[in-house]
Amino acid sequence: MKTKHLDIGCGINPRNPFSRDMLYGIDIINVDNSEVDFEYIKSDVVLEKLPFEDSFFDSISCYDFLEHIPRIIHRNSKLEFSFIEFMNEVHRVLKPKGIFYALTPGYPDQAAFVDPTHVNFITSKTHKYFTLPKLRAKAYGFKGSFKLSSRVKWIKVTNELEKNSFKKFLKSIFYFFLYKHRSHLMWKFECIK
Repeated sequence: MKTKHLDIGCGINPRNPFSRDMLYGIDIINVDNSEVDFEYIKSDVVLEKLPFEDSFFDSISCYDFLEHIPRIIHRNSKLEFSFIEFMNEVHRVLKPKGIFYALTPGYPDQAAFVDPTHVNFITSKTHKYFTLPKLRAKAYGFKGSFKLSSRVKWIKVTNELEKNSFKKFLKSIFYFFLYKHRSHLMWKFECIK
C-alpha cells in the first residue's frame, strides 16, 4: 500500500519530509494541476474541513503555517475556535501513529510578529494543549490526541536565498555559538486513535 503525505499551506513547492510515496498539497492560492507533480487541492483550511476521508494520511506537515490560523473567528453570529478545529481536522485525517510535523515562528522571537498576517502566536508550551498527558484543548472542543514523537525544540530557520551556501554555514555557526538564537519551534507529534 502506498504511503501518503499532506503539506498544508504548500504554495507551489510542497515538502515531503518523510519521503512518502504520494504527495498532496493544500493551499488557498490558485495552482494549475497540470503544472505540478503532486496532487494539489485549493481550500481554505480555516473555514473548511480538510477534503479527505478519515485516517487518509501517514503524515502531515505545516511549514510556517500555524501562525496564520486565527485562534478564534466569528461565523454565523457565534465564536469558533478555528485553531482547535484545525487540529481536530489534522487528527481526523491522520492514520493511527501518523506523524504531524510543524515548523512555526515562536514567541518571543521577532519572527512571530514581523509578518502582519501572523495572528496565532505559538510558544514552547502550546503543544501541551494537544499532546498527552495534558490535552488542555479538550476544554475548548479538541477531540483528538497526540503524543510527542520527539521533544518540542527551538531551531534556527535561515533565509532560503542562502540555502547551501558558505554564507549560511558561517551565519549558522555565528548564531549557534555566540547567541544560540532560535526563531522557530518544531513540533513532531504521533497521532493516537
